Amino acid sequence: MTDVQNYICGMGIISSLGHGIKQTKYALQTGRSGIGPLTLFSTAANPPLPVGEIPGSIDSGSLSRTHQLARLAAEQAMAKCEQSPDAVVMGITTGGILTTEMHLQKKAYSPELYRYHAVGSVAEEIARRYRCTGPVITVSTACSSGTVAIKIAIEMLRAGLFKRVLTGGADSLCRLTYHGFNSLQLIDPEGARPLDENRRGMSVAEGAAMLLLAADQPDNAVAEILGAGLSCDAHHSVTPHPQGKGALAAMQAAIKDAGISISAIDYINLHGTGTPDNDLSEAHAINRLFSVQKPLLSSVKGAFGHSLAASGAIEAVVSAICVSSHLVPANTGCRFPDPDLKLEPVRQPASVPVDCVLSNSFGFGGNNASVIIGAPDKADCSISSAKIKPLAILGCACTTGAGTTEATMANLSKGAACKGMLSVQAISKNLSPRTVRRLKRLPRMALSLALAAYENANREEKPSSVFLGTGWGAISETYDFLTGLFETDERFPSPTDFVASVHNAPSGQIALKFRSTGPNITTSGGDYSFEQALLSAHLLSRDIGESFFVMGVDESHPVVSHLFDKSVVADDIPSDGGGSFCLIGAHDLSELYLNLAFYENTENNPGVISSLIGQLGGPRKIKTSYGILMVGIPGGDRWEGEKQLRTFLSLSGFKDPLIDYRKLIGEFASASAVAAVIATKFIEDRKIPPRFCNNRSFRLNGKGALVLGLGKFITAMEVLRR
Repeated sequence: MTDVQNYICGMGIISSLGHGIKQTKYALQTGRSGIGPLTLFSTAANPPLPVGEIPGSIDSGSLSRTHQLARLAAEQAMAKCEQSPDAVVMGITTGGILTTEMHLQKKAYSPELYRYHAVGSVAEEIARRYRCTGPVITVSTACSSGTVAIKIAIEMLRAGLFKRVLTGGADSLCRLTYHGFNSLQLIDPEGARPLDENRRGMSVAEGAAMLLLAADQPDNAVAEILGAGLSCDAHHSVTPHPQGKGALAAMQAAIKDAGISISAIDYINLHGTGTPDNDLSEAHAINRLFSVQKPLLSSVKGAFGHSLAASGAIEAVVSAICVSSHLVPANTGCRFPDPDLKLEPVRQPASVPVDCVLSNSFGFGGNNASVIIGAPDKADCSISSAKIKPLAILGCACTTGAGTTEATMANLSKGAACKGMLSVQAISKNLSPRTVRRLKRLPRMALSLALAAYENANREEKPSSVFLGTGWGAISETYDFLTGLFETDERFPSPTDFVASVHNAPSGQIALKFRSTGPNITTSGGDYSFEQALLSAHLLSRDIGESFFVMGVDESHPVVSHLFDKSVVADDIPSDGGGSFCLIGAHDLSELYLNLAFYENTENNPGVISSLIGQLGGPRKIKTSYGILMVGIPGGDRWEGEKQLRTFLSLSGFKDPLIDYRKLIGEFASASAVAAVIATKFIEDRKIPPRFCNNRSFRLNGKGALVLGLGKFITAMEVLRR
């Protein structure tokens, strides 16, 4: 095996402190703050609170503000690179919600107005702009999203899948987050004062940062990503663990991943939001980790504000500036350090040697991420490459309009469709009333699926980690929050709906239920969200010695589903559901395996079907390996998908049973997760129902199943028997 390192060879940043590396560096050197009154949109009920708003006008054209911020940062990161990135991984929480809010408030209901609503559309736009033909992953783990995206990106390089990955995060200010955090009383009316004894909260902000990572050291390497670590508190949906247990675990994992000693860290870029609980929790973790002597430390959120998904990427860029310029930023906003924290933050910008930085990002749901950035080749901490391998299936479950897994398979065996939506009561049937209290449709469905897959696995050990894909997240909570906000003239926003509106809220609930303290990752890439979650699990499975969930779930909403998802319009029957797997990286515990064998962008990629067939081993291997083809063609891409299918069948020569599964289970983003469960059940039974084989029996004779996703991306998942 070869050693793989992760060099930063391009960076871009836009924030309340300015545009570009030069302006950002100057602002950090001079201790300037970018916090000021909100001007981006008006506030009806109260005077505007201080925020980290980007100065000057941004001409977004038809793009949303988040998209435009991401584009500006990407332009800087890619300025000196003539080659396309092999993959794009971004952290996003708001997507096009600022534009969505405006149209919903006006009751404008044309689907064209919402074409950039999806959080996944930001990374897709960046991939399109830079002609990336590889996978595009959108991470949505609240305030840790940008750092989690970086972790996934470096694992892509370590796995030898790619040579160049463009990664980062972006979020714009919006009414949802501004009023949401204020409803939780987490905004300081005087501006964020991290670590100050009088601190009262955060300052919501916006921004974007992008990093171009390369496996081979270029001449212009700025710094190196030495390692990163992830954890989950599994403690509370909003409040961090009071003793910083999850924060400590993430930092320890990052240090281990980097292969360095604690003493090698010269500076800690704290998460440091300025909220009383967050700062205290992080301080406890820092004091436990550095029990003898602490490195220099500070939080930059008193200068930038807290830009949510972008913050981790912005602070990774800041950390690289610290390394390349021997700069330690000031803890802006802190006048009187809180003695209870037992930390002494850097009060003024300092010019000192910095070779290694630990940067923290923690978010809702107890999602924790830490990354270590150092000078290029300064530390001997290269990581041996490790190819991704199939994951052993311990258990699985699905939910469709027909009901549970058993009901779904019974319907299919009779040739009946499984479209539709279960009632909330039916979804919650295997959950206790206490568990589902205050939970709406999507988190209930996710919890029910996780519990069913765990029971199907029939193992006492509870899964340690969660990888969840959702195309649209908790749209009921988002819609209800905004509707309530508009109807009460911004006076009574719902804190409960806000907390539950983040995409990773369902995975956080699963972590709470199962006390899963390992990586907790939510991906959101439209019709390919489940595949993104599965790819993330593949990449991180070597760090997880226990079982874990990989699942996909989406809800249907009577008002906005047809506005957000063009595929929903293609079907007269509103449908939703999902699929869940309990998996493990060890290969001797199951006879069945799940593997993501292919994932490429179709745009600017005319040979994608030929690449797919080659990756699967060629026509002969395809015909001998797979006894059934499960094909997913999103309704919005039906014409193009059918053309792609014809090409695949022609070039591969596949003639065994084929199921166009969306025609059976309905149009929703996570339909591929259901298809993977159905395929697994077929392989378990060793036969295909006669209804799909011209009413004749068809035995698989040891062959597996291929779940093929078509449309904007081509994906291939294998369900194989050992």
